[in-house]
Parts: sequence; structure tokens; C-alpha cells
Amino acid sequence: MAEVDFLPQAEADYLQARAWYLARSPQAAVGFDAAVDVALTAIGKTPERWTLCDDRHRFYVMRRYPYSIIYRTTADRVLVVAIAHTSRSATYWRDRG
Repeated sequence: MAEVDFLPQAEADYLQARAWYLARSPQAAVGFDAAVDVALTAIGKTPERWTLCDDRHRFYVMRRYPYSIIYRTTADRVLVVAIAHTSRSATYWRDRG
């Protein structure tokens, strides 16, 4: 399984989304955390499985939550570039490292 790391901006995306769910319901925040964990585990196991969105980034569409996880891979690592809400511009994250 590939190691999964976050860019600081992607971690901020995650924390912002989690805070939004937590403010509404602790159960929703726990569910969001679990959905992110499921997604990251799946991505780490088979990172090439999901669709390319450009020449080096892929995206995983989360179930039950309106977010996609944008990431890129190297030989042994997955780098999460964004936890992107589906209502945001599809390219807001493109200038991230």
C-alpha cells in the first residue's frame, strides 16, 4: 500500500469540511471522517484505479458527501492535493505544489 500524504492546503480543505460537519452534527463529522478514511485506504491500495483529471492528477468521488479527493502519485507515494467540494470550481486547486 502506498503512503498517503497531504499538501498543507489539502489538509486545510479537510479540516474546514470537517469543522462544517461538526458544527451541524457530531455524527455527521464522524461519518465524514470515516468516508475520508475509506477513500484514502482505497486510493493507497490501488492509486491508478481512479480517473485522470489531467496529465498527472486523479480524483476519487466520495459517496454520501459532496467531495472529491484530488491526488497524484509517485512510485511509492500518494499526495493528496485537494479535498474539493463538488460545487467549487473544478480547477481551484491546480496551482498547488
